[in-house]
Amino acid sequence: MTEEIKKFLTEKIRREFAACGIPAECNCKIPEDVFITMRDGVRLHTWICFPDSAREKFPVILTRTCYPDNEFMYRIYGEELARRGYGFAWQYVRGREQSEGDWIPNIYERNDGIDTVCWLAMQPWCEILGYWGHSYTAMAGWAMADAVEGKVASMYLEDYGTDRFVSAYEKGAFRHDVLTSWSMENGPVPVNDGYEKFLESCRYMPQREVDEKLWGCRNDSYREYIGSPKENDPLWQSGWWKELREIPSKTVIPVCVVSGWYDHHHGSSMNTWRSLSDAAKKHGWLRIGAWNHFFEPCTPGREIANLRPEEMPEMIAWFELTLKKKKLPEPKVCFYLIGGDRWIEKSTWETRGQEERSYYFGNGMQDVEEGYVGALLEKETFTGKEKGNISWGYCYHPADPVPTVGGEGLLKTKWQIGSLQQPEAGYRSDVLSFQSLPLEKDLVILGKIQVELYVSSDCEDTAFTAKVMEVTPEGKAYNIRSSITTIGEDILEGKKYEIGMVTKVTISMWDIAYMVKAGNRLRIDISSSDFPQYNIHSNCAGLWSDQTHSRPAYQKIYAGADYPSRMVLPIMPKYLT
Repeated sequence: MTEEIKKFLTEKIRREFAACGIPAECNCKIPEDVFITMRDGVRLHTWICFPDSAREKFPVILTRTCYPDNEFMYRIYGEELARRGYGFAWQYVRGREQSEGDWIPNIYERNDGIDTVCWLAMQPWCEILGYWGHSYTAMAGWAMADAVEGKVASMYLEDYGTDRFVSAYEKGAFRHDVLTSWSMENGPVPVNDGYEKFLESCRYMPQREVDEKLWGCRNDSYREYIGSPKENDPLWQSGWWKELREIPSKTVIPVCVVSGWYDHHHGSSMNTWRSLSDAAKKHGWLRIGAWNHFFEPCTPGREIANLRPEEMPEMIAWFELTLKKKKLPEPKVCFYLIGGDRWIEKSTWETRGQEERSYYFGNGMQDVEEGYVGALLEKETFTGKEKGNISWGYCYHPADPVPTVGGEGLLKTKWQIGSLQQPEAGYRSDVLSFQSLPLEKDLVILGKIQVELYVSSDCEDTAFTAKVMEVTPEGKAYNIRSSITTIGEDILEGKKYEIGMVTKVTISMWDIAYMVKAGNRLRIDISSSDFPQYNIHSNCAGLWSDQTHSRPAYQKIYAGADYPSRMVLPIMPKYLT
């Protein structure tokens, strides 16, 4: 991290604390460091900032981290929190910074977190304890959330979900940009050789050998990821990842779950919220904004005057309520409506009054513009000559994948995170674009978009992608949601795809809240790759990470009475008022 970036982040954090509405009431003492002994004798390096006040006891906020490079931020957090009457402790997990033990991601965080909480709770200066975490440090909070009742009063957990499979795969496609990049940079021997090295790693075949061949060491956790593409694989259904996924259902303390519509953990975060126990939801908050993993706005071209992407004011408000006032929060779900530039607040995520609207793939519109191969037709217009079956084809070459432009499952390719302006229709022969008529009224999408496609391929397995967009009258297109599926994952269990057979696949997308303005159009692009957001499908059957070669695939999309390919939008009319 450069000094320029550190300066920018320092100023940003200071501004957010200054704007939090809680004035500084004292100074911060010089941080003290201790080594806290875990149950197996390993000592973890822990820093503690204390408020310089006459009070003998004060509320304490803990975070546990694997990121030594972020120490300058933890010191700022500690100083600013101490000035507002809080103690702040940050601890380095095993094998990181000066903490003892071996650095093995995830595995030790539950027991080490519980031991640390017990130590802090027994200190004479700890009045009440809370936990705050972001990304991996949020995982370290979730790891013990069900086991610290009576010691931790509440948790504020940002940008992490406990359903690790959802953060790793989408129907057989691996999220390279998240887990390959993170595994390279946080492995036994960190690899930080630039973006080209990352892309070379993603393309390497067979992928199961990339660690030893390109990274210079064996990375067992990465090998487990790339060898477990199915949700029922042992990695996800036993051991730590199973235990972590089940923790929210057993958690009873108040938790605030924070996510971004374009955070790469968003799908998992929503599953976590949905699985949270009734006792925790009764006093829990869910907050979702139009930002990426780093709380940066990422919807250029849309009004965001009311977005409020600041992290600190909301965190302080939560702990003022739960630690200082010692109150149980009232349930609250608050999310930002992209395109509507407003926050919607309610007591539950359940979407009462939701409707479905289908747009069918077809031909026949008189004003389909150049570059589009077909139209998106509302159900009631799907008549006449559109009732005949039609098809479109393209050739997908794994050697030349469609590059990711805007997306939600991104971490390394930071500049492409979000709802970004898209290339014009027809920009590649292997991307089929379909467009609707201009909308007569505003349309609010809330929930999970699905795309049902009837397809065929001349390969025994392959991938299909879909990207849903809003198009302005000027022709500017902005992605709303995108996703992927593989034929191998959509074929019924125990069956094999027969080359040339027409089969139905379903592309499911993460939750979104998005207003498409009247006068704008909907566009959907269909293709077979989205790299590096997802791995490049080789068009060969079998475990993707074992593939040693790839081949081109000729794909066909079908529509009509026998093959009603469609996009299904979950809409909420009541949010238009």
